[in-house]
Formats: sequence, structure tokens, C-alpha cells
Amino acid sequence: MNRTESQIRKKKGKSKVLRRFLLVVLLFFVILAGYGIYFAFNTIKAANESYSELERGDKSKLRNVAVDAGKDPISILLMGVEDYSSGGKNGRSDSLIVVTLNPHYQTMKLLSIPRDTRVYIEERGKKDKINHAYAYGGKEETIEAVESLLNIPIDYYATVNFKGFKNIIDEIGGITVNVPFDFWEKSDIDGRKIEFKEGKMHLNGEEALAYARMRKQDPRQDFGRNDRQRQIIIAAIDKMLKPENLLKIDDIAEHIGENIETNLKITEALAIQQKFGKFDTSKIDQLSLKGSDEYINGVYYFEPDEEELSLLTNELQNHLGNNIKLENETSQNP
Repeated sequence: MNRTESQIRKKKGKSKVLRRFLLVVLLFFVILAGYGIYFAFNTIKAANESYSELERGDKSKLRNVAVDAGKDPISILLMGVEDYSSGGKNGRSDSLIVVTLNPHYQTMKLLSIPRDTRVYIEERGKKDKINHAYAYGGKEETIEAVESLLNIPIDYYATVNFKGFKNIIDEIGGITVNVPFDFWEKSDIDGRKIEFKEGKMHLNGEEALAYARMRKQDPRQDFGRNDRQRQIIIAAIDKMLKPENLLKIDDIAEHIGENIETNLKITEALAIQQKFGKFDTSKIDQLSLKGSDEYINGVYYFEPDEEELSLLTNELQNHLGNNIKLENETSQNP
């Protein structure tokens, strides 16, 4: 075999690994509802630029021992953060998505938390909207608030800004979605109205961001927005995996390094990839947080239903296995 043939074979092998790797990590770093979507690590350089350890270390207080990525069930909190250009200071988490992965059963659960959800915030010493937690204590306080709400450990996190969202969508040539009804949303660039018409539409990065962000004109508010976000998840993954976009991995990695922050190391991501190499979007179990609208001192909150929240907590705890600090043991079925 000559040198040229060897190089071609290595390049094909690399593309095959990256294809599987891309699919898995895209599923992890789906940050939507305003400020981001589908990011993947392609190079160690991109991963190192994005890595930021939590002050608590590598173990949640709700874990008996630290997880071993690729072997143990894990959870990831995905945060889309407002005002990320200022380093996240005094910003708010405009979107929160909890992902749990069980490598033994090759299953994934995805839960969107409405940003107005009323939850205890330790830094405030009282209950407030969960998206305010980021303003009081950044990613650390947001993780604490989510753990308090769901009573599950958050092992990993990722934050991303809106610029990364738009750049990735434009890089892959846009996405096609099925618009549920006519509406408009302001452009984040110049404030002009972007019109959306019922039916299939092809969206660029600017349009996709507006589509993901719109809430006030949707009768279902955050819940309707969550449905549109899931459309974007499927559309972006399918588009990303097309051969022409696999050739753009280096460009995508550059956007990731600039716009994403996570405590997931490249070695851990690769370990997870080996377990979920054949994973596809049909294996995603989409969960919802049920509750009611409440007004306290004239301020709107989403108040989770206690019974429904308990059922949701049990489902997520079971999916995460037995390495959790619980008062009562639960079954370990996924």
C-alpha cells in the first residue's frame, strides 16, 4: 500500500468514527429555546477550549461515587444563556434541558424545564423562577436549583450562546421544519419581523433562532416552544449527518470552541460515543413537567404538580441506576 492509499484509508476511518461521535455529542449539546443548538467536539483543541470544571468537583452531592462516563448512566444539564457575550454575568438561563443516558439499555430521556418554573434557589434563600438562578450564582447555582427540583444528580453541564446556534445552522446549510401556525418573531440582529407561515419552511440560522425563541404568540407558551425546539433537534441532527456536512467538521469545531462551555472532557465524550455509536433519534423518550400557572404578588410562575413531579423524579432516578443517594430504594428498570 502506497502512502496516498494509506492516507485515504485513514481519512475514511476517521470520518466513520466522527460520524458516530457527532451523532452522540449532538444529542448531548442540544441547547435551544433561544440560544443554541447541536454542538459536537471534533478536535481536542475544541474540547479544551470549551472545558470548565465545576467548583464542586467531579461528583454531585446526590451521587454515592463519581460516575464513569461510558459505563454508568449519566445526566447532563444543557443551558442556553442570555447575555453570554458578557461572560454570563447577570445573565439568565433562557432554556434548560435535562438529558439522562443509560448505556446498559441504550436509552435516552430528555426533559425541558419551563424557565418560569418556581423552585428553591439557595443563593436567594427562597423560591423564585428557575431561570433566575443563573443570575445569582451562574451554572453552579442553576445546577443546584435543578437538583433541588428533580431530586436527581446532575453529572455534566453545557452552556452555549445564541451566536453559536446561528453559526452552526448556517454552517450546515439551514434546516427545514414544519411550522404549526402563522406567526412572526423579531430578528435578534436588526429587530425586523421574521414571518413564519404554516407548513414546511427552510430556515437559516437567524430564522431558526427566532423560531426557537418565540413564546408570547404561542397559545401554549413555553410548552409550544418546547415542541418547536424538538422539531429543530431532529431537523438539525438529520442535516448534520449528511455527507456534505461531515466535511465541515473542522469549521463546526471552531464554532464550538468559541461558544460552548462544559465539564465533559474529550476522553469522557469518546467513552460515551463507544456505547452510543448506533444511537438514533427514535430512541429519545421525551418527558414533560406538568403543573399549573400561578401568580404571586402579580408575578407569573409555573408551579409543578407535586404528584406528577414525584412520578417524574422516580422515572429519572430509575433511569440513572443505583448510584444515587435516596431515602427509599426504587426499582432499576429504565
